[in-house]
Order: sequence, then structure tokens, then C-alpha cells
Amino acid sequence: MSIDRFILRKINTCQEEHTRENLVRLFVIRIRKAEFAEEHDAAYVLEKLK
Repeated sequence: MSIDRFILRKINTCQEEHTRENLVRLFVIRIRKAEFAEEHDAAYVLEKLK
């Protein structure tokens, strides 16, 4: 199971609000990191095409 699916499953089943908030924060960080990596990779590819 990927870490993202694990985090989502834990968010859905978590009973403690504080833990749920931390899991959501962690998931948002992972999304932002993936978006940054995707943008960086696209810029790298475009730079090499010039």
C-alpha cells in the first residue's frame, strides 16, 4: 500500500481530532512536494528541448 493511500485511510478512520489534523497537514505537504517535483521536472524537460 502506498503511503498516500495509508494516510487517506487513517484520516478516514481516525477518531482523535488532533491526530486527524496532523494527518491532513502531512498529506498537504506530500501534495505540495509532488506538485513542486512535477513542475521542476517539466521545466527541466523544456529546458533540454531548447
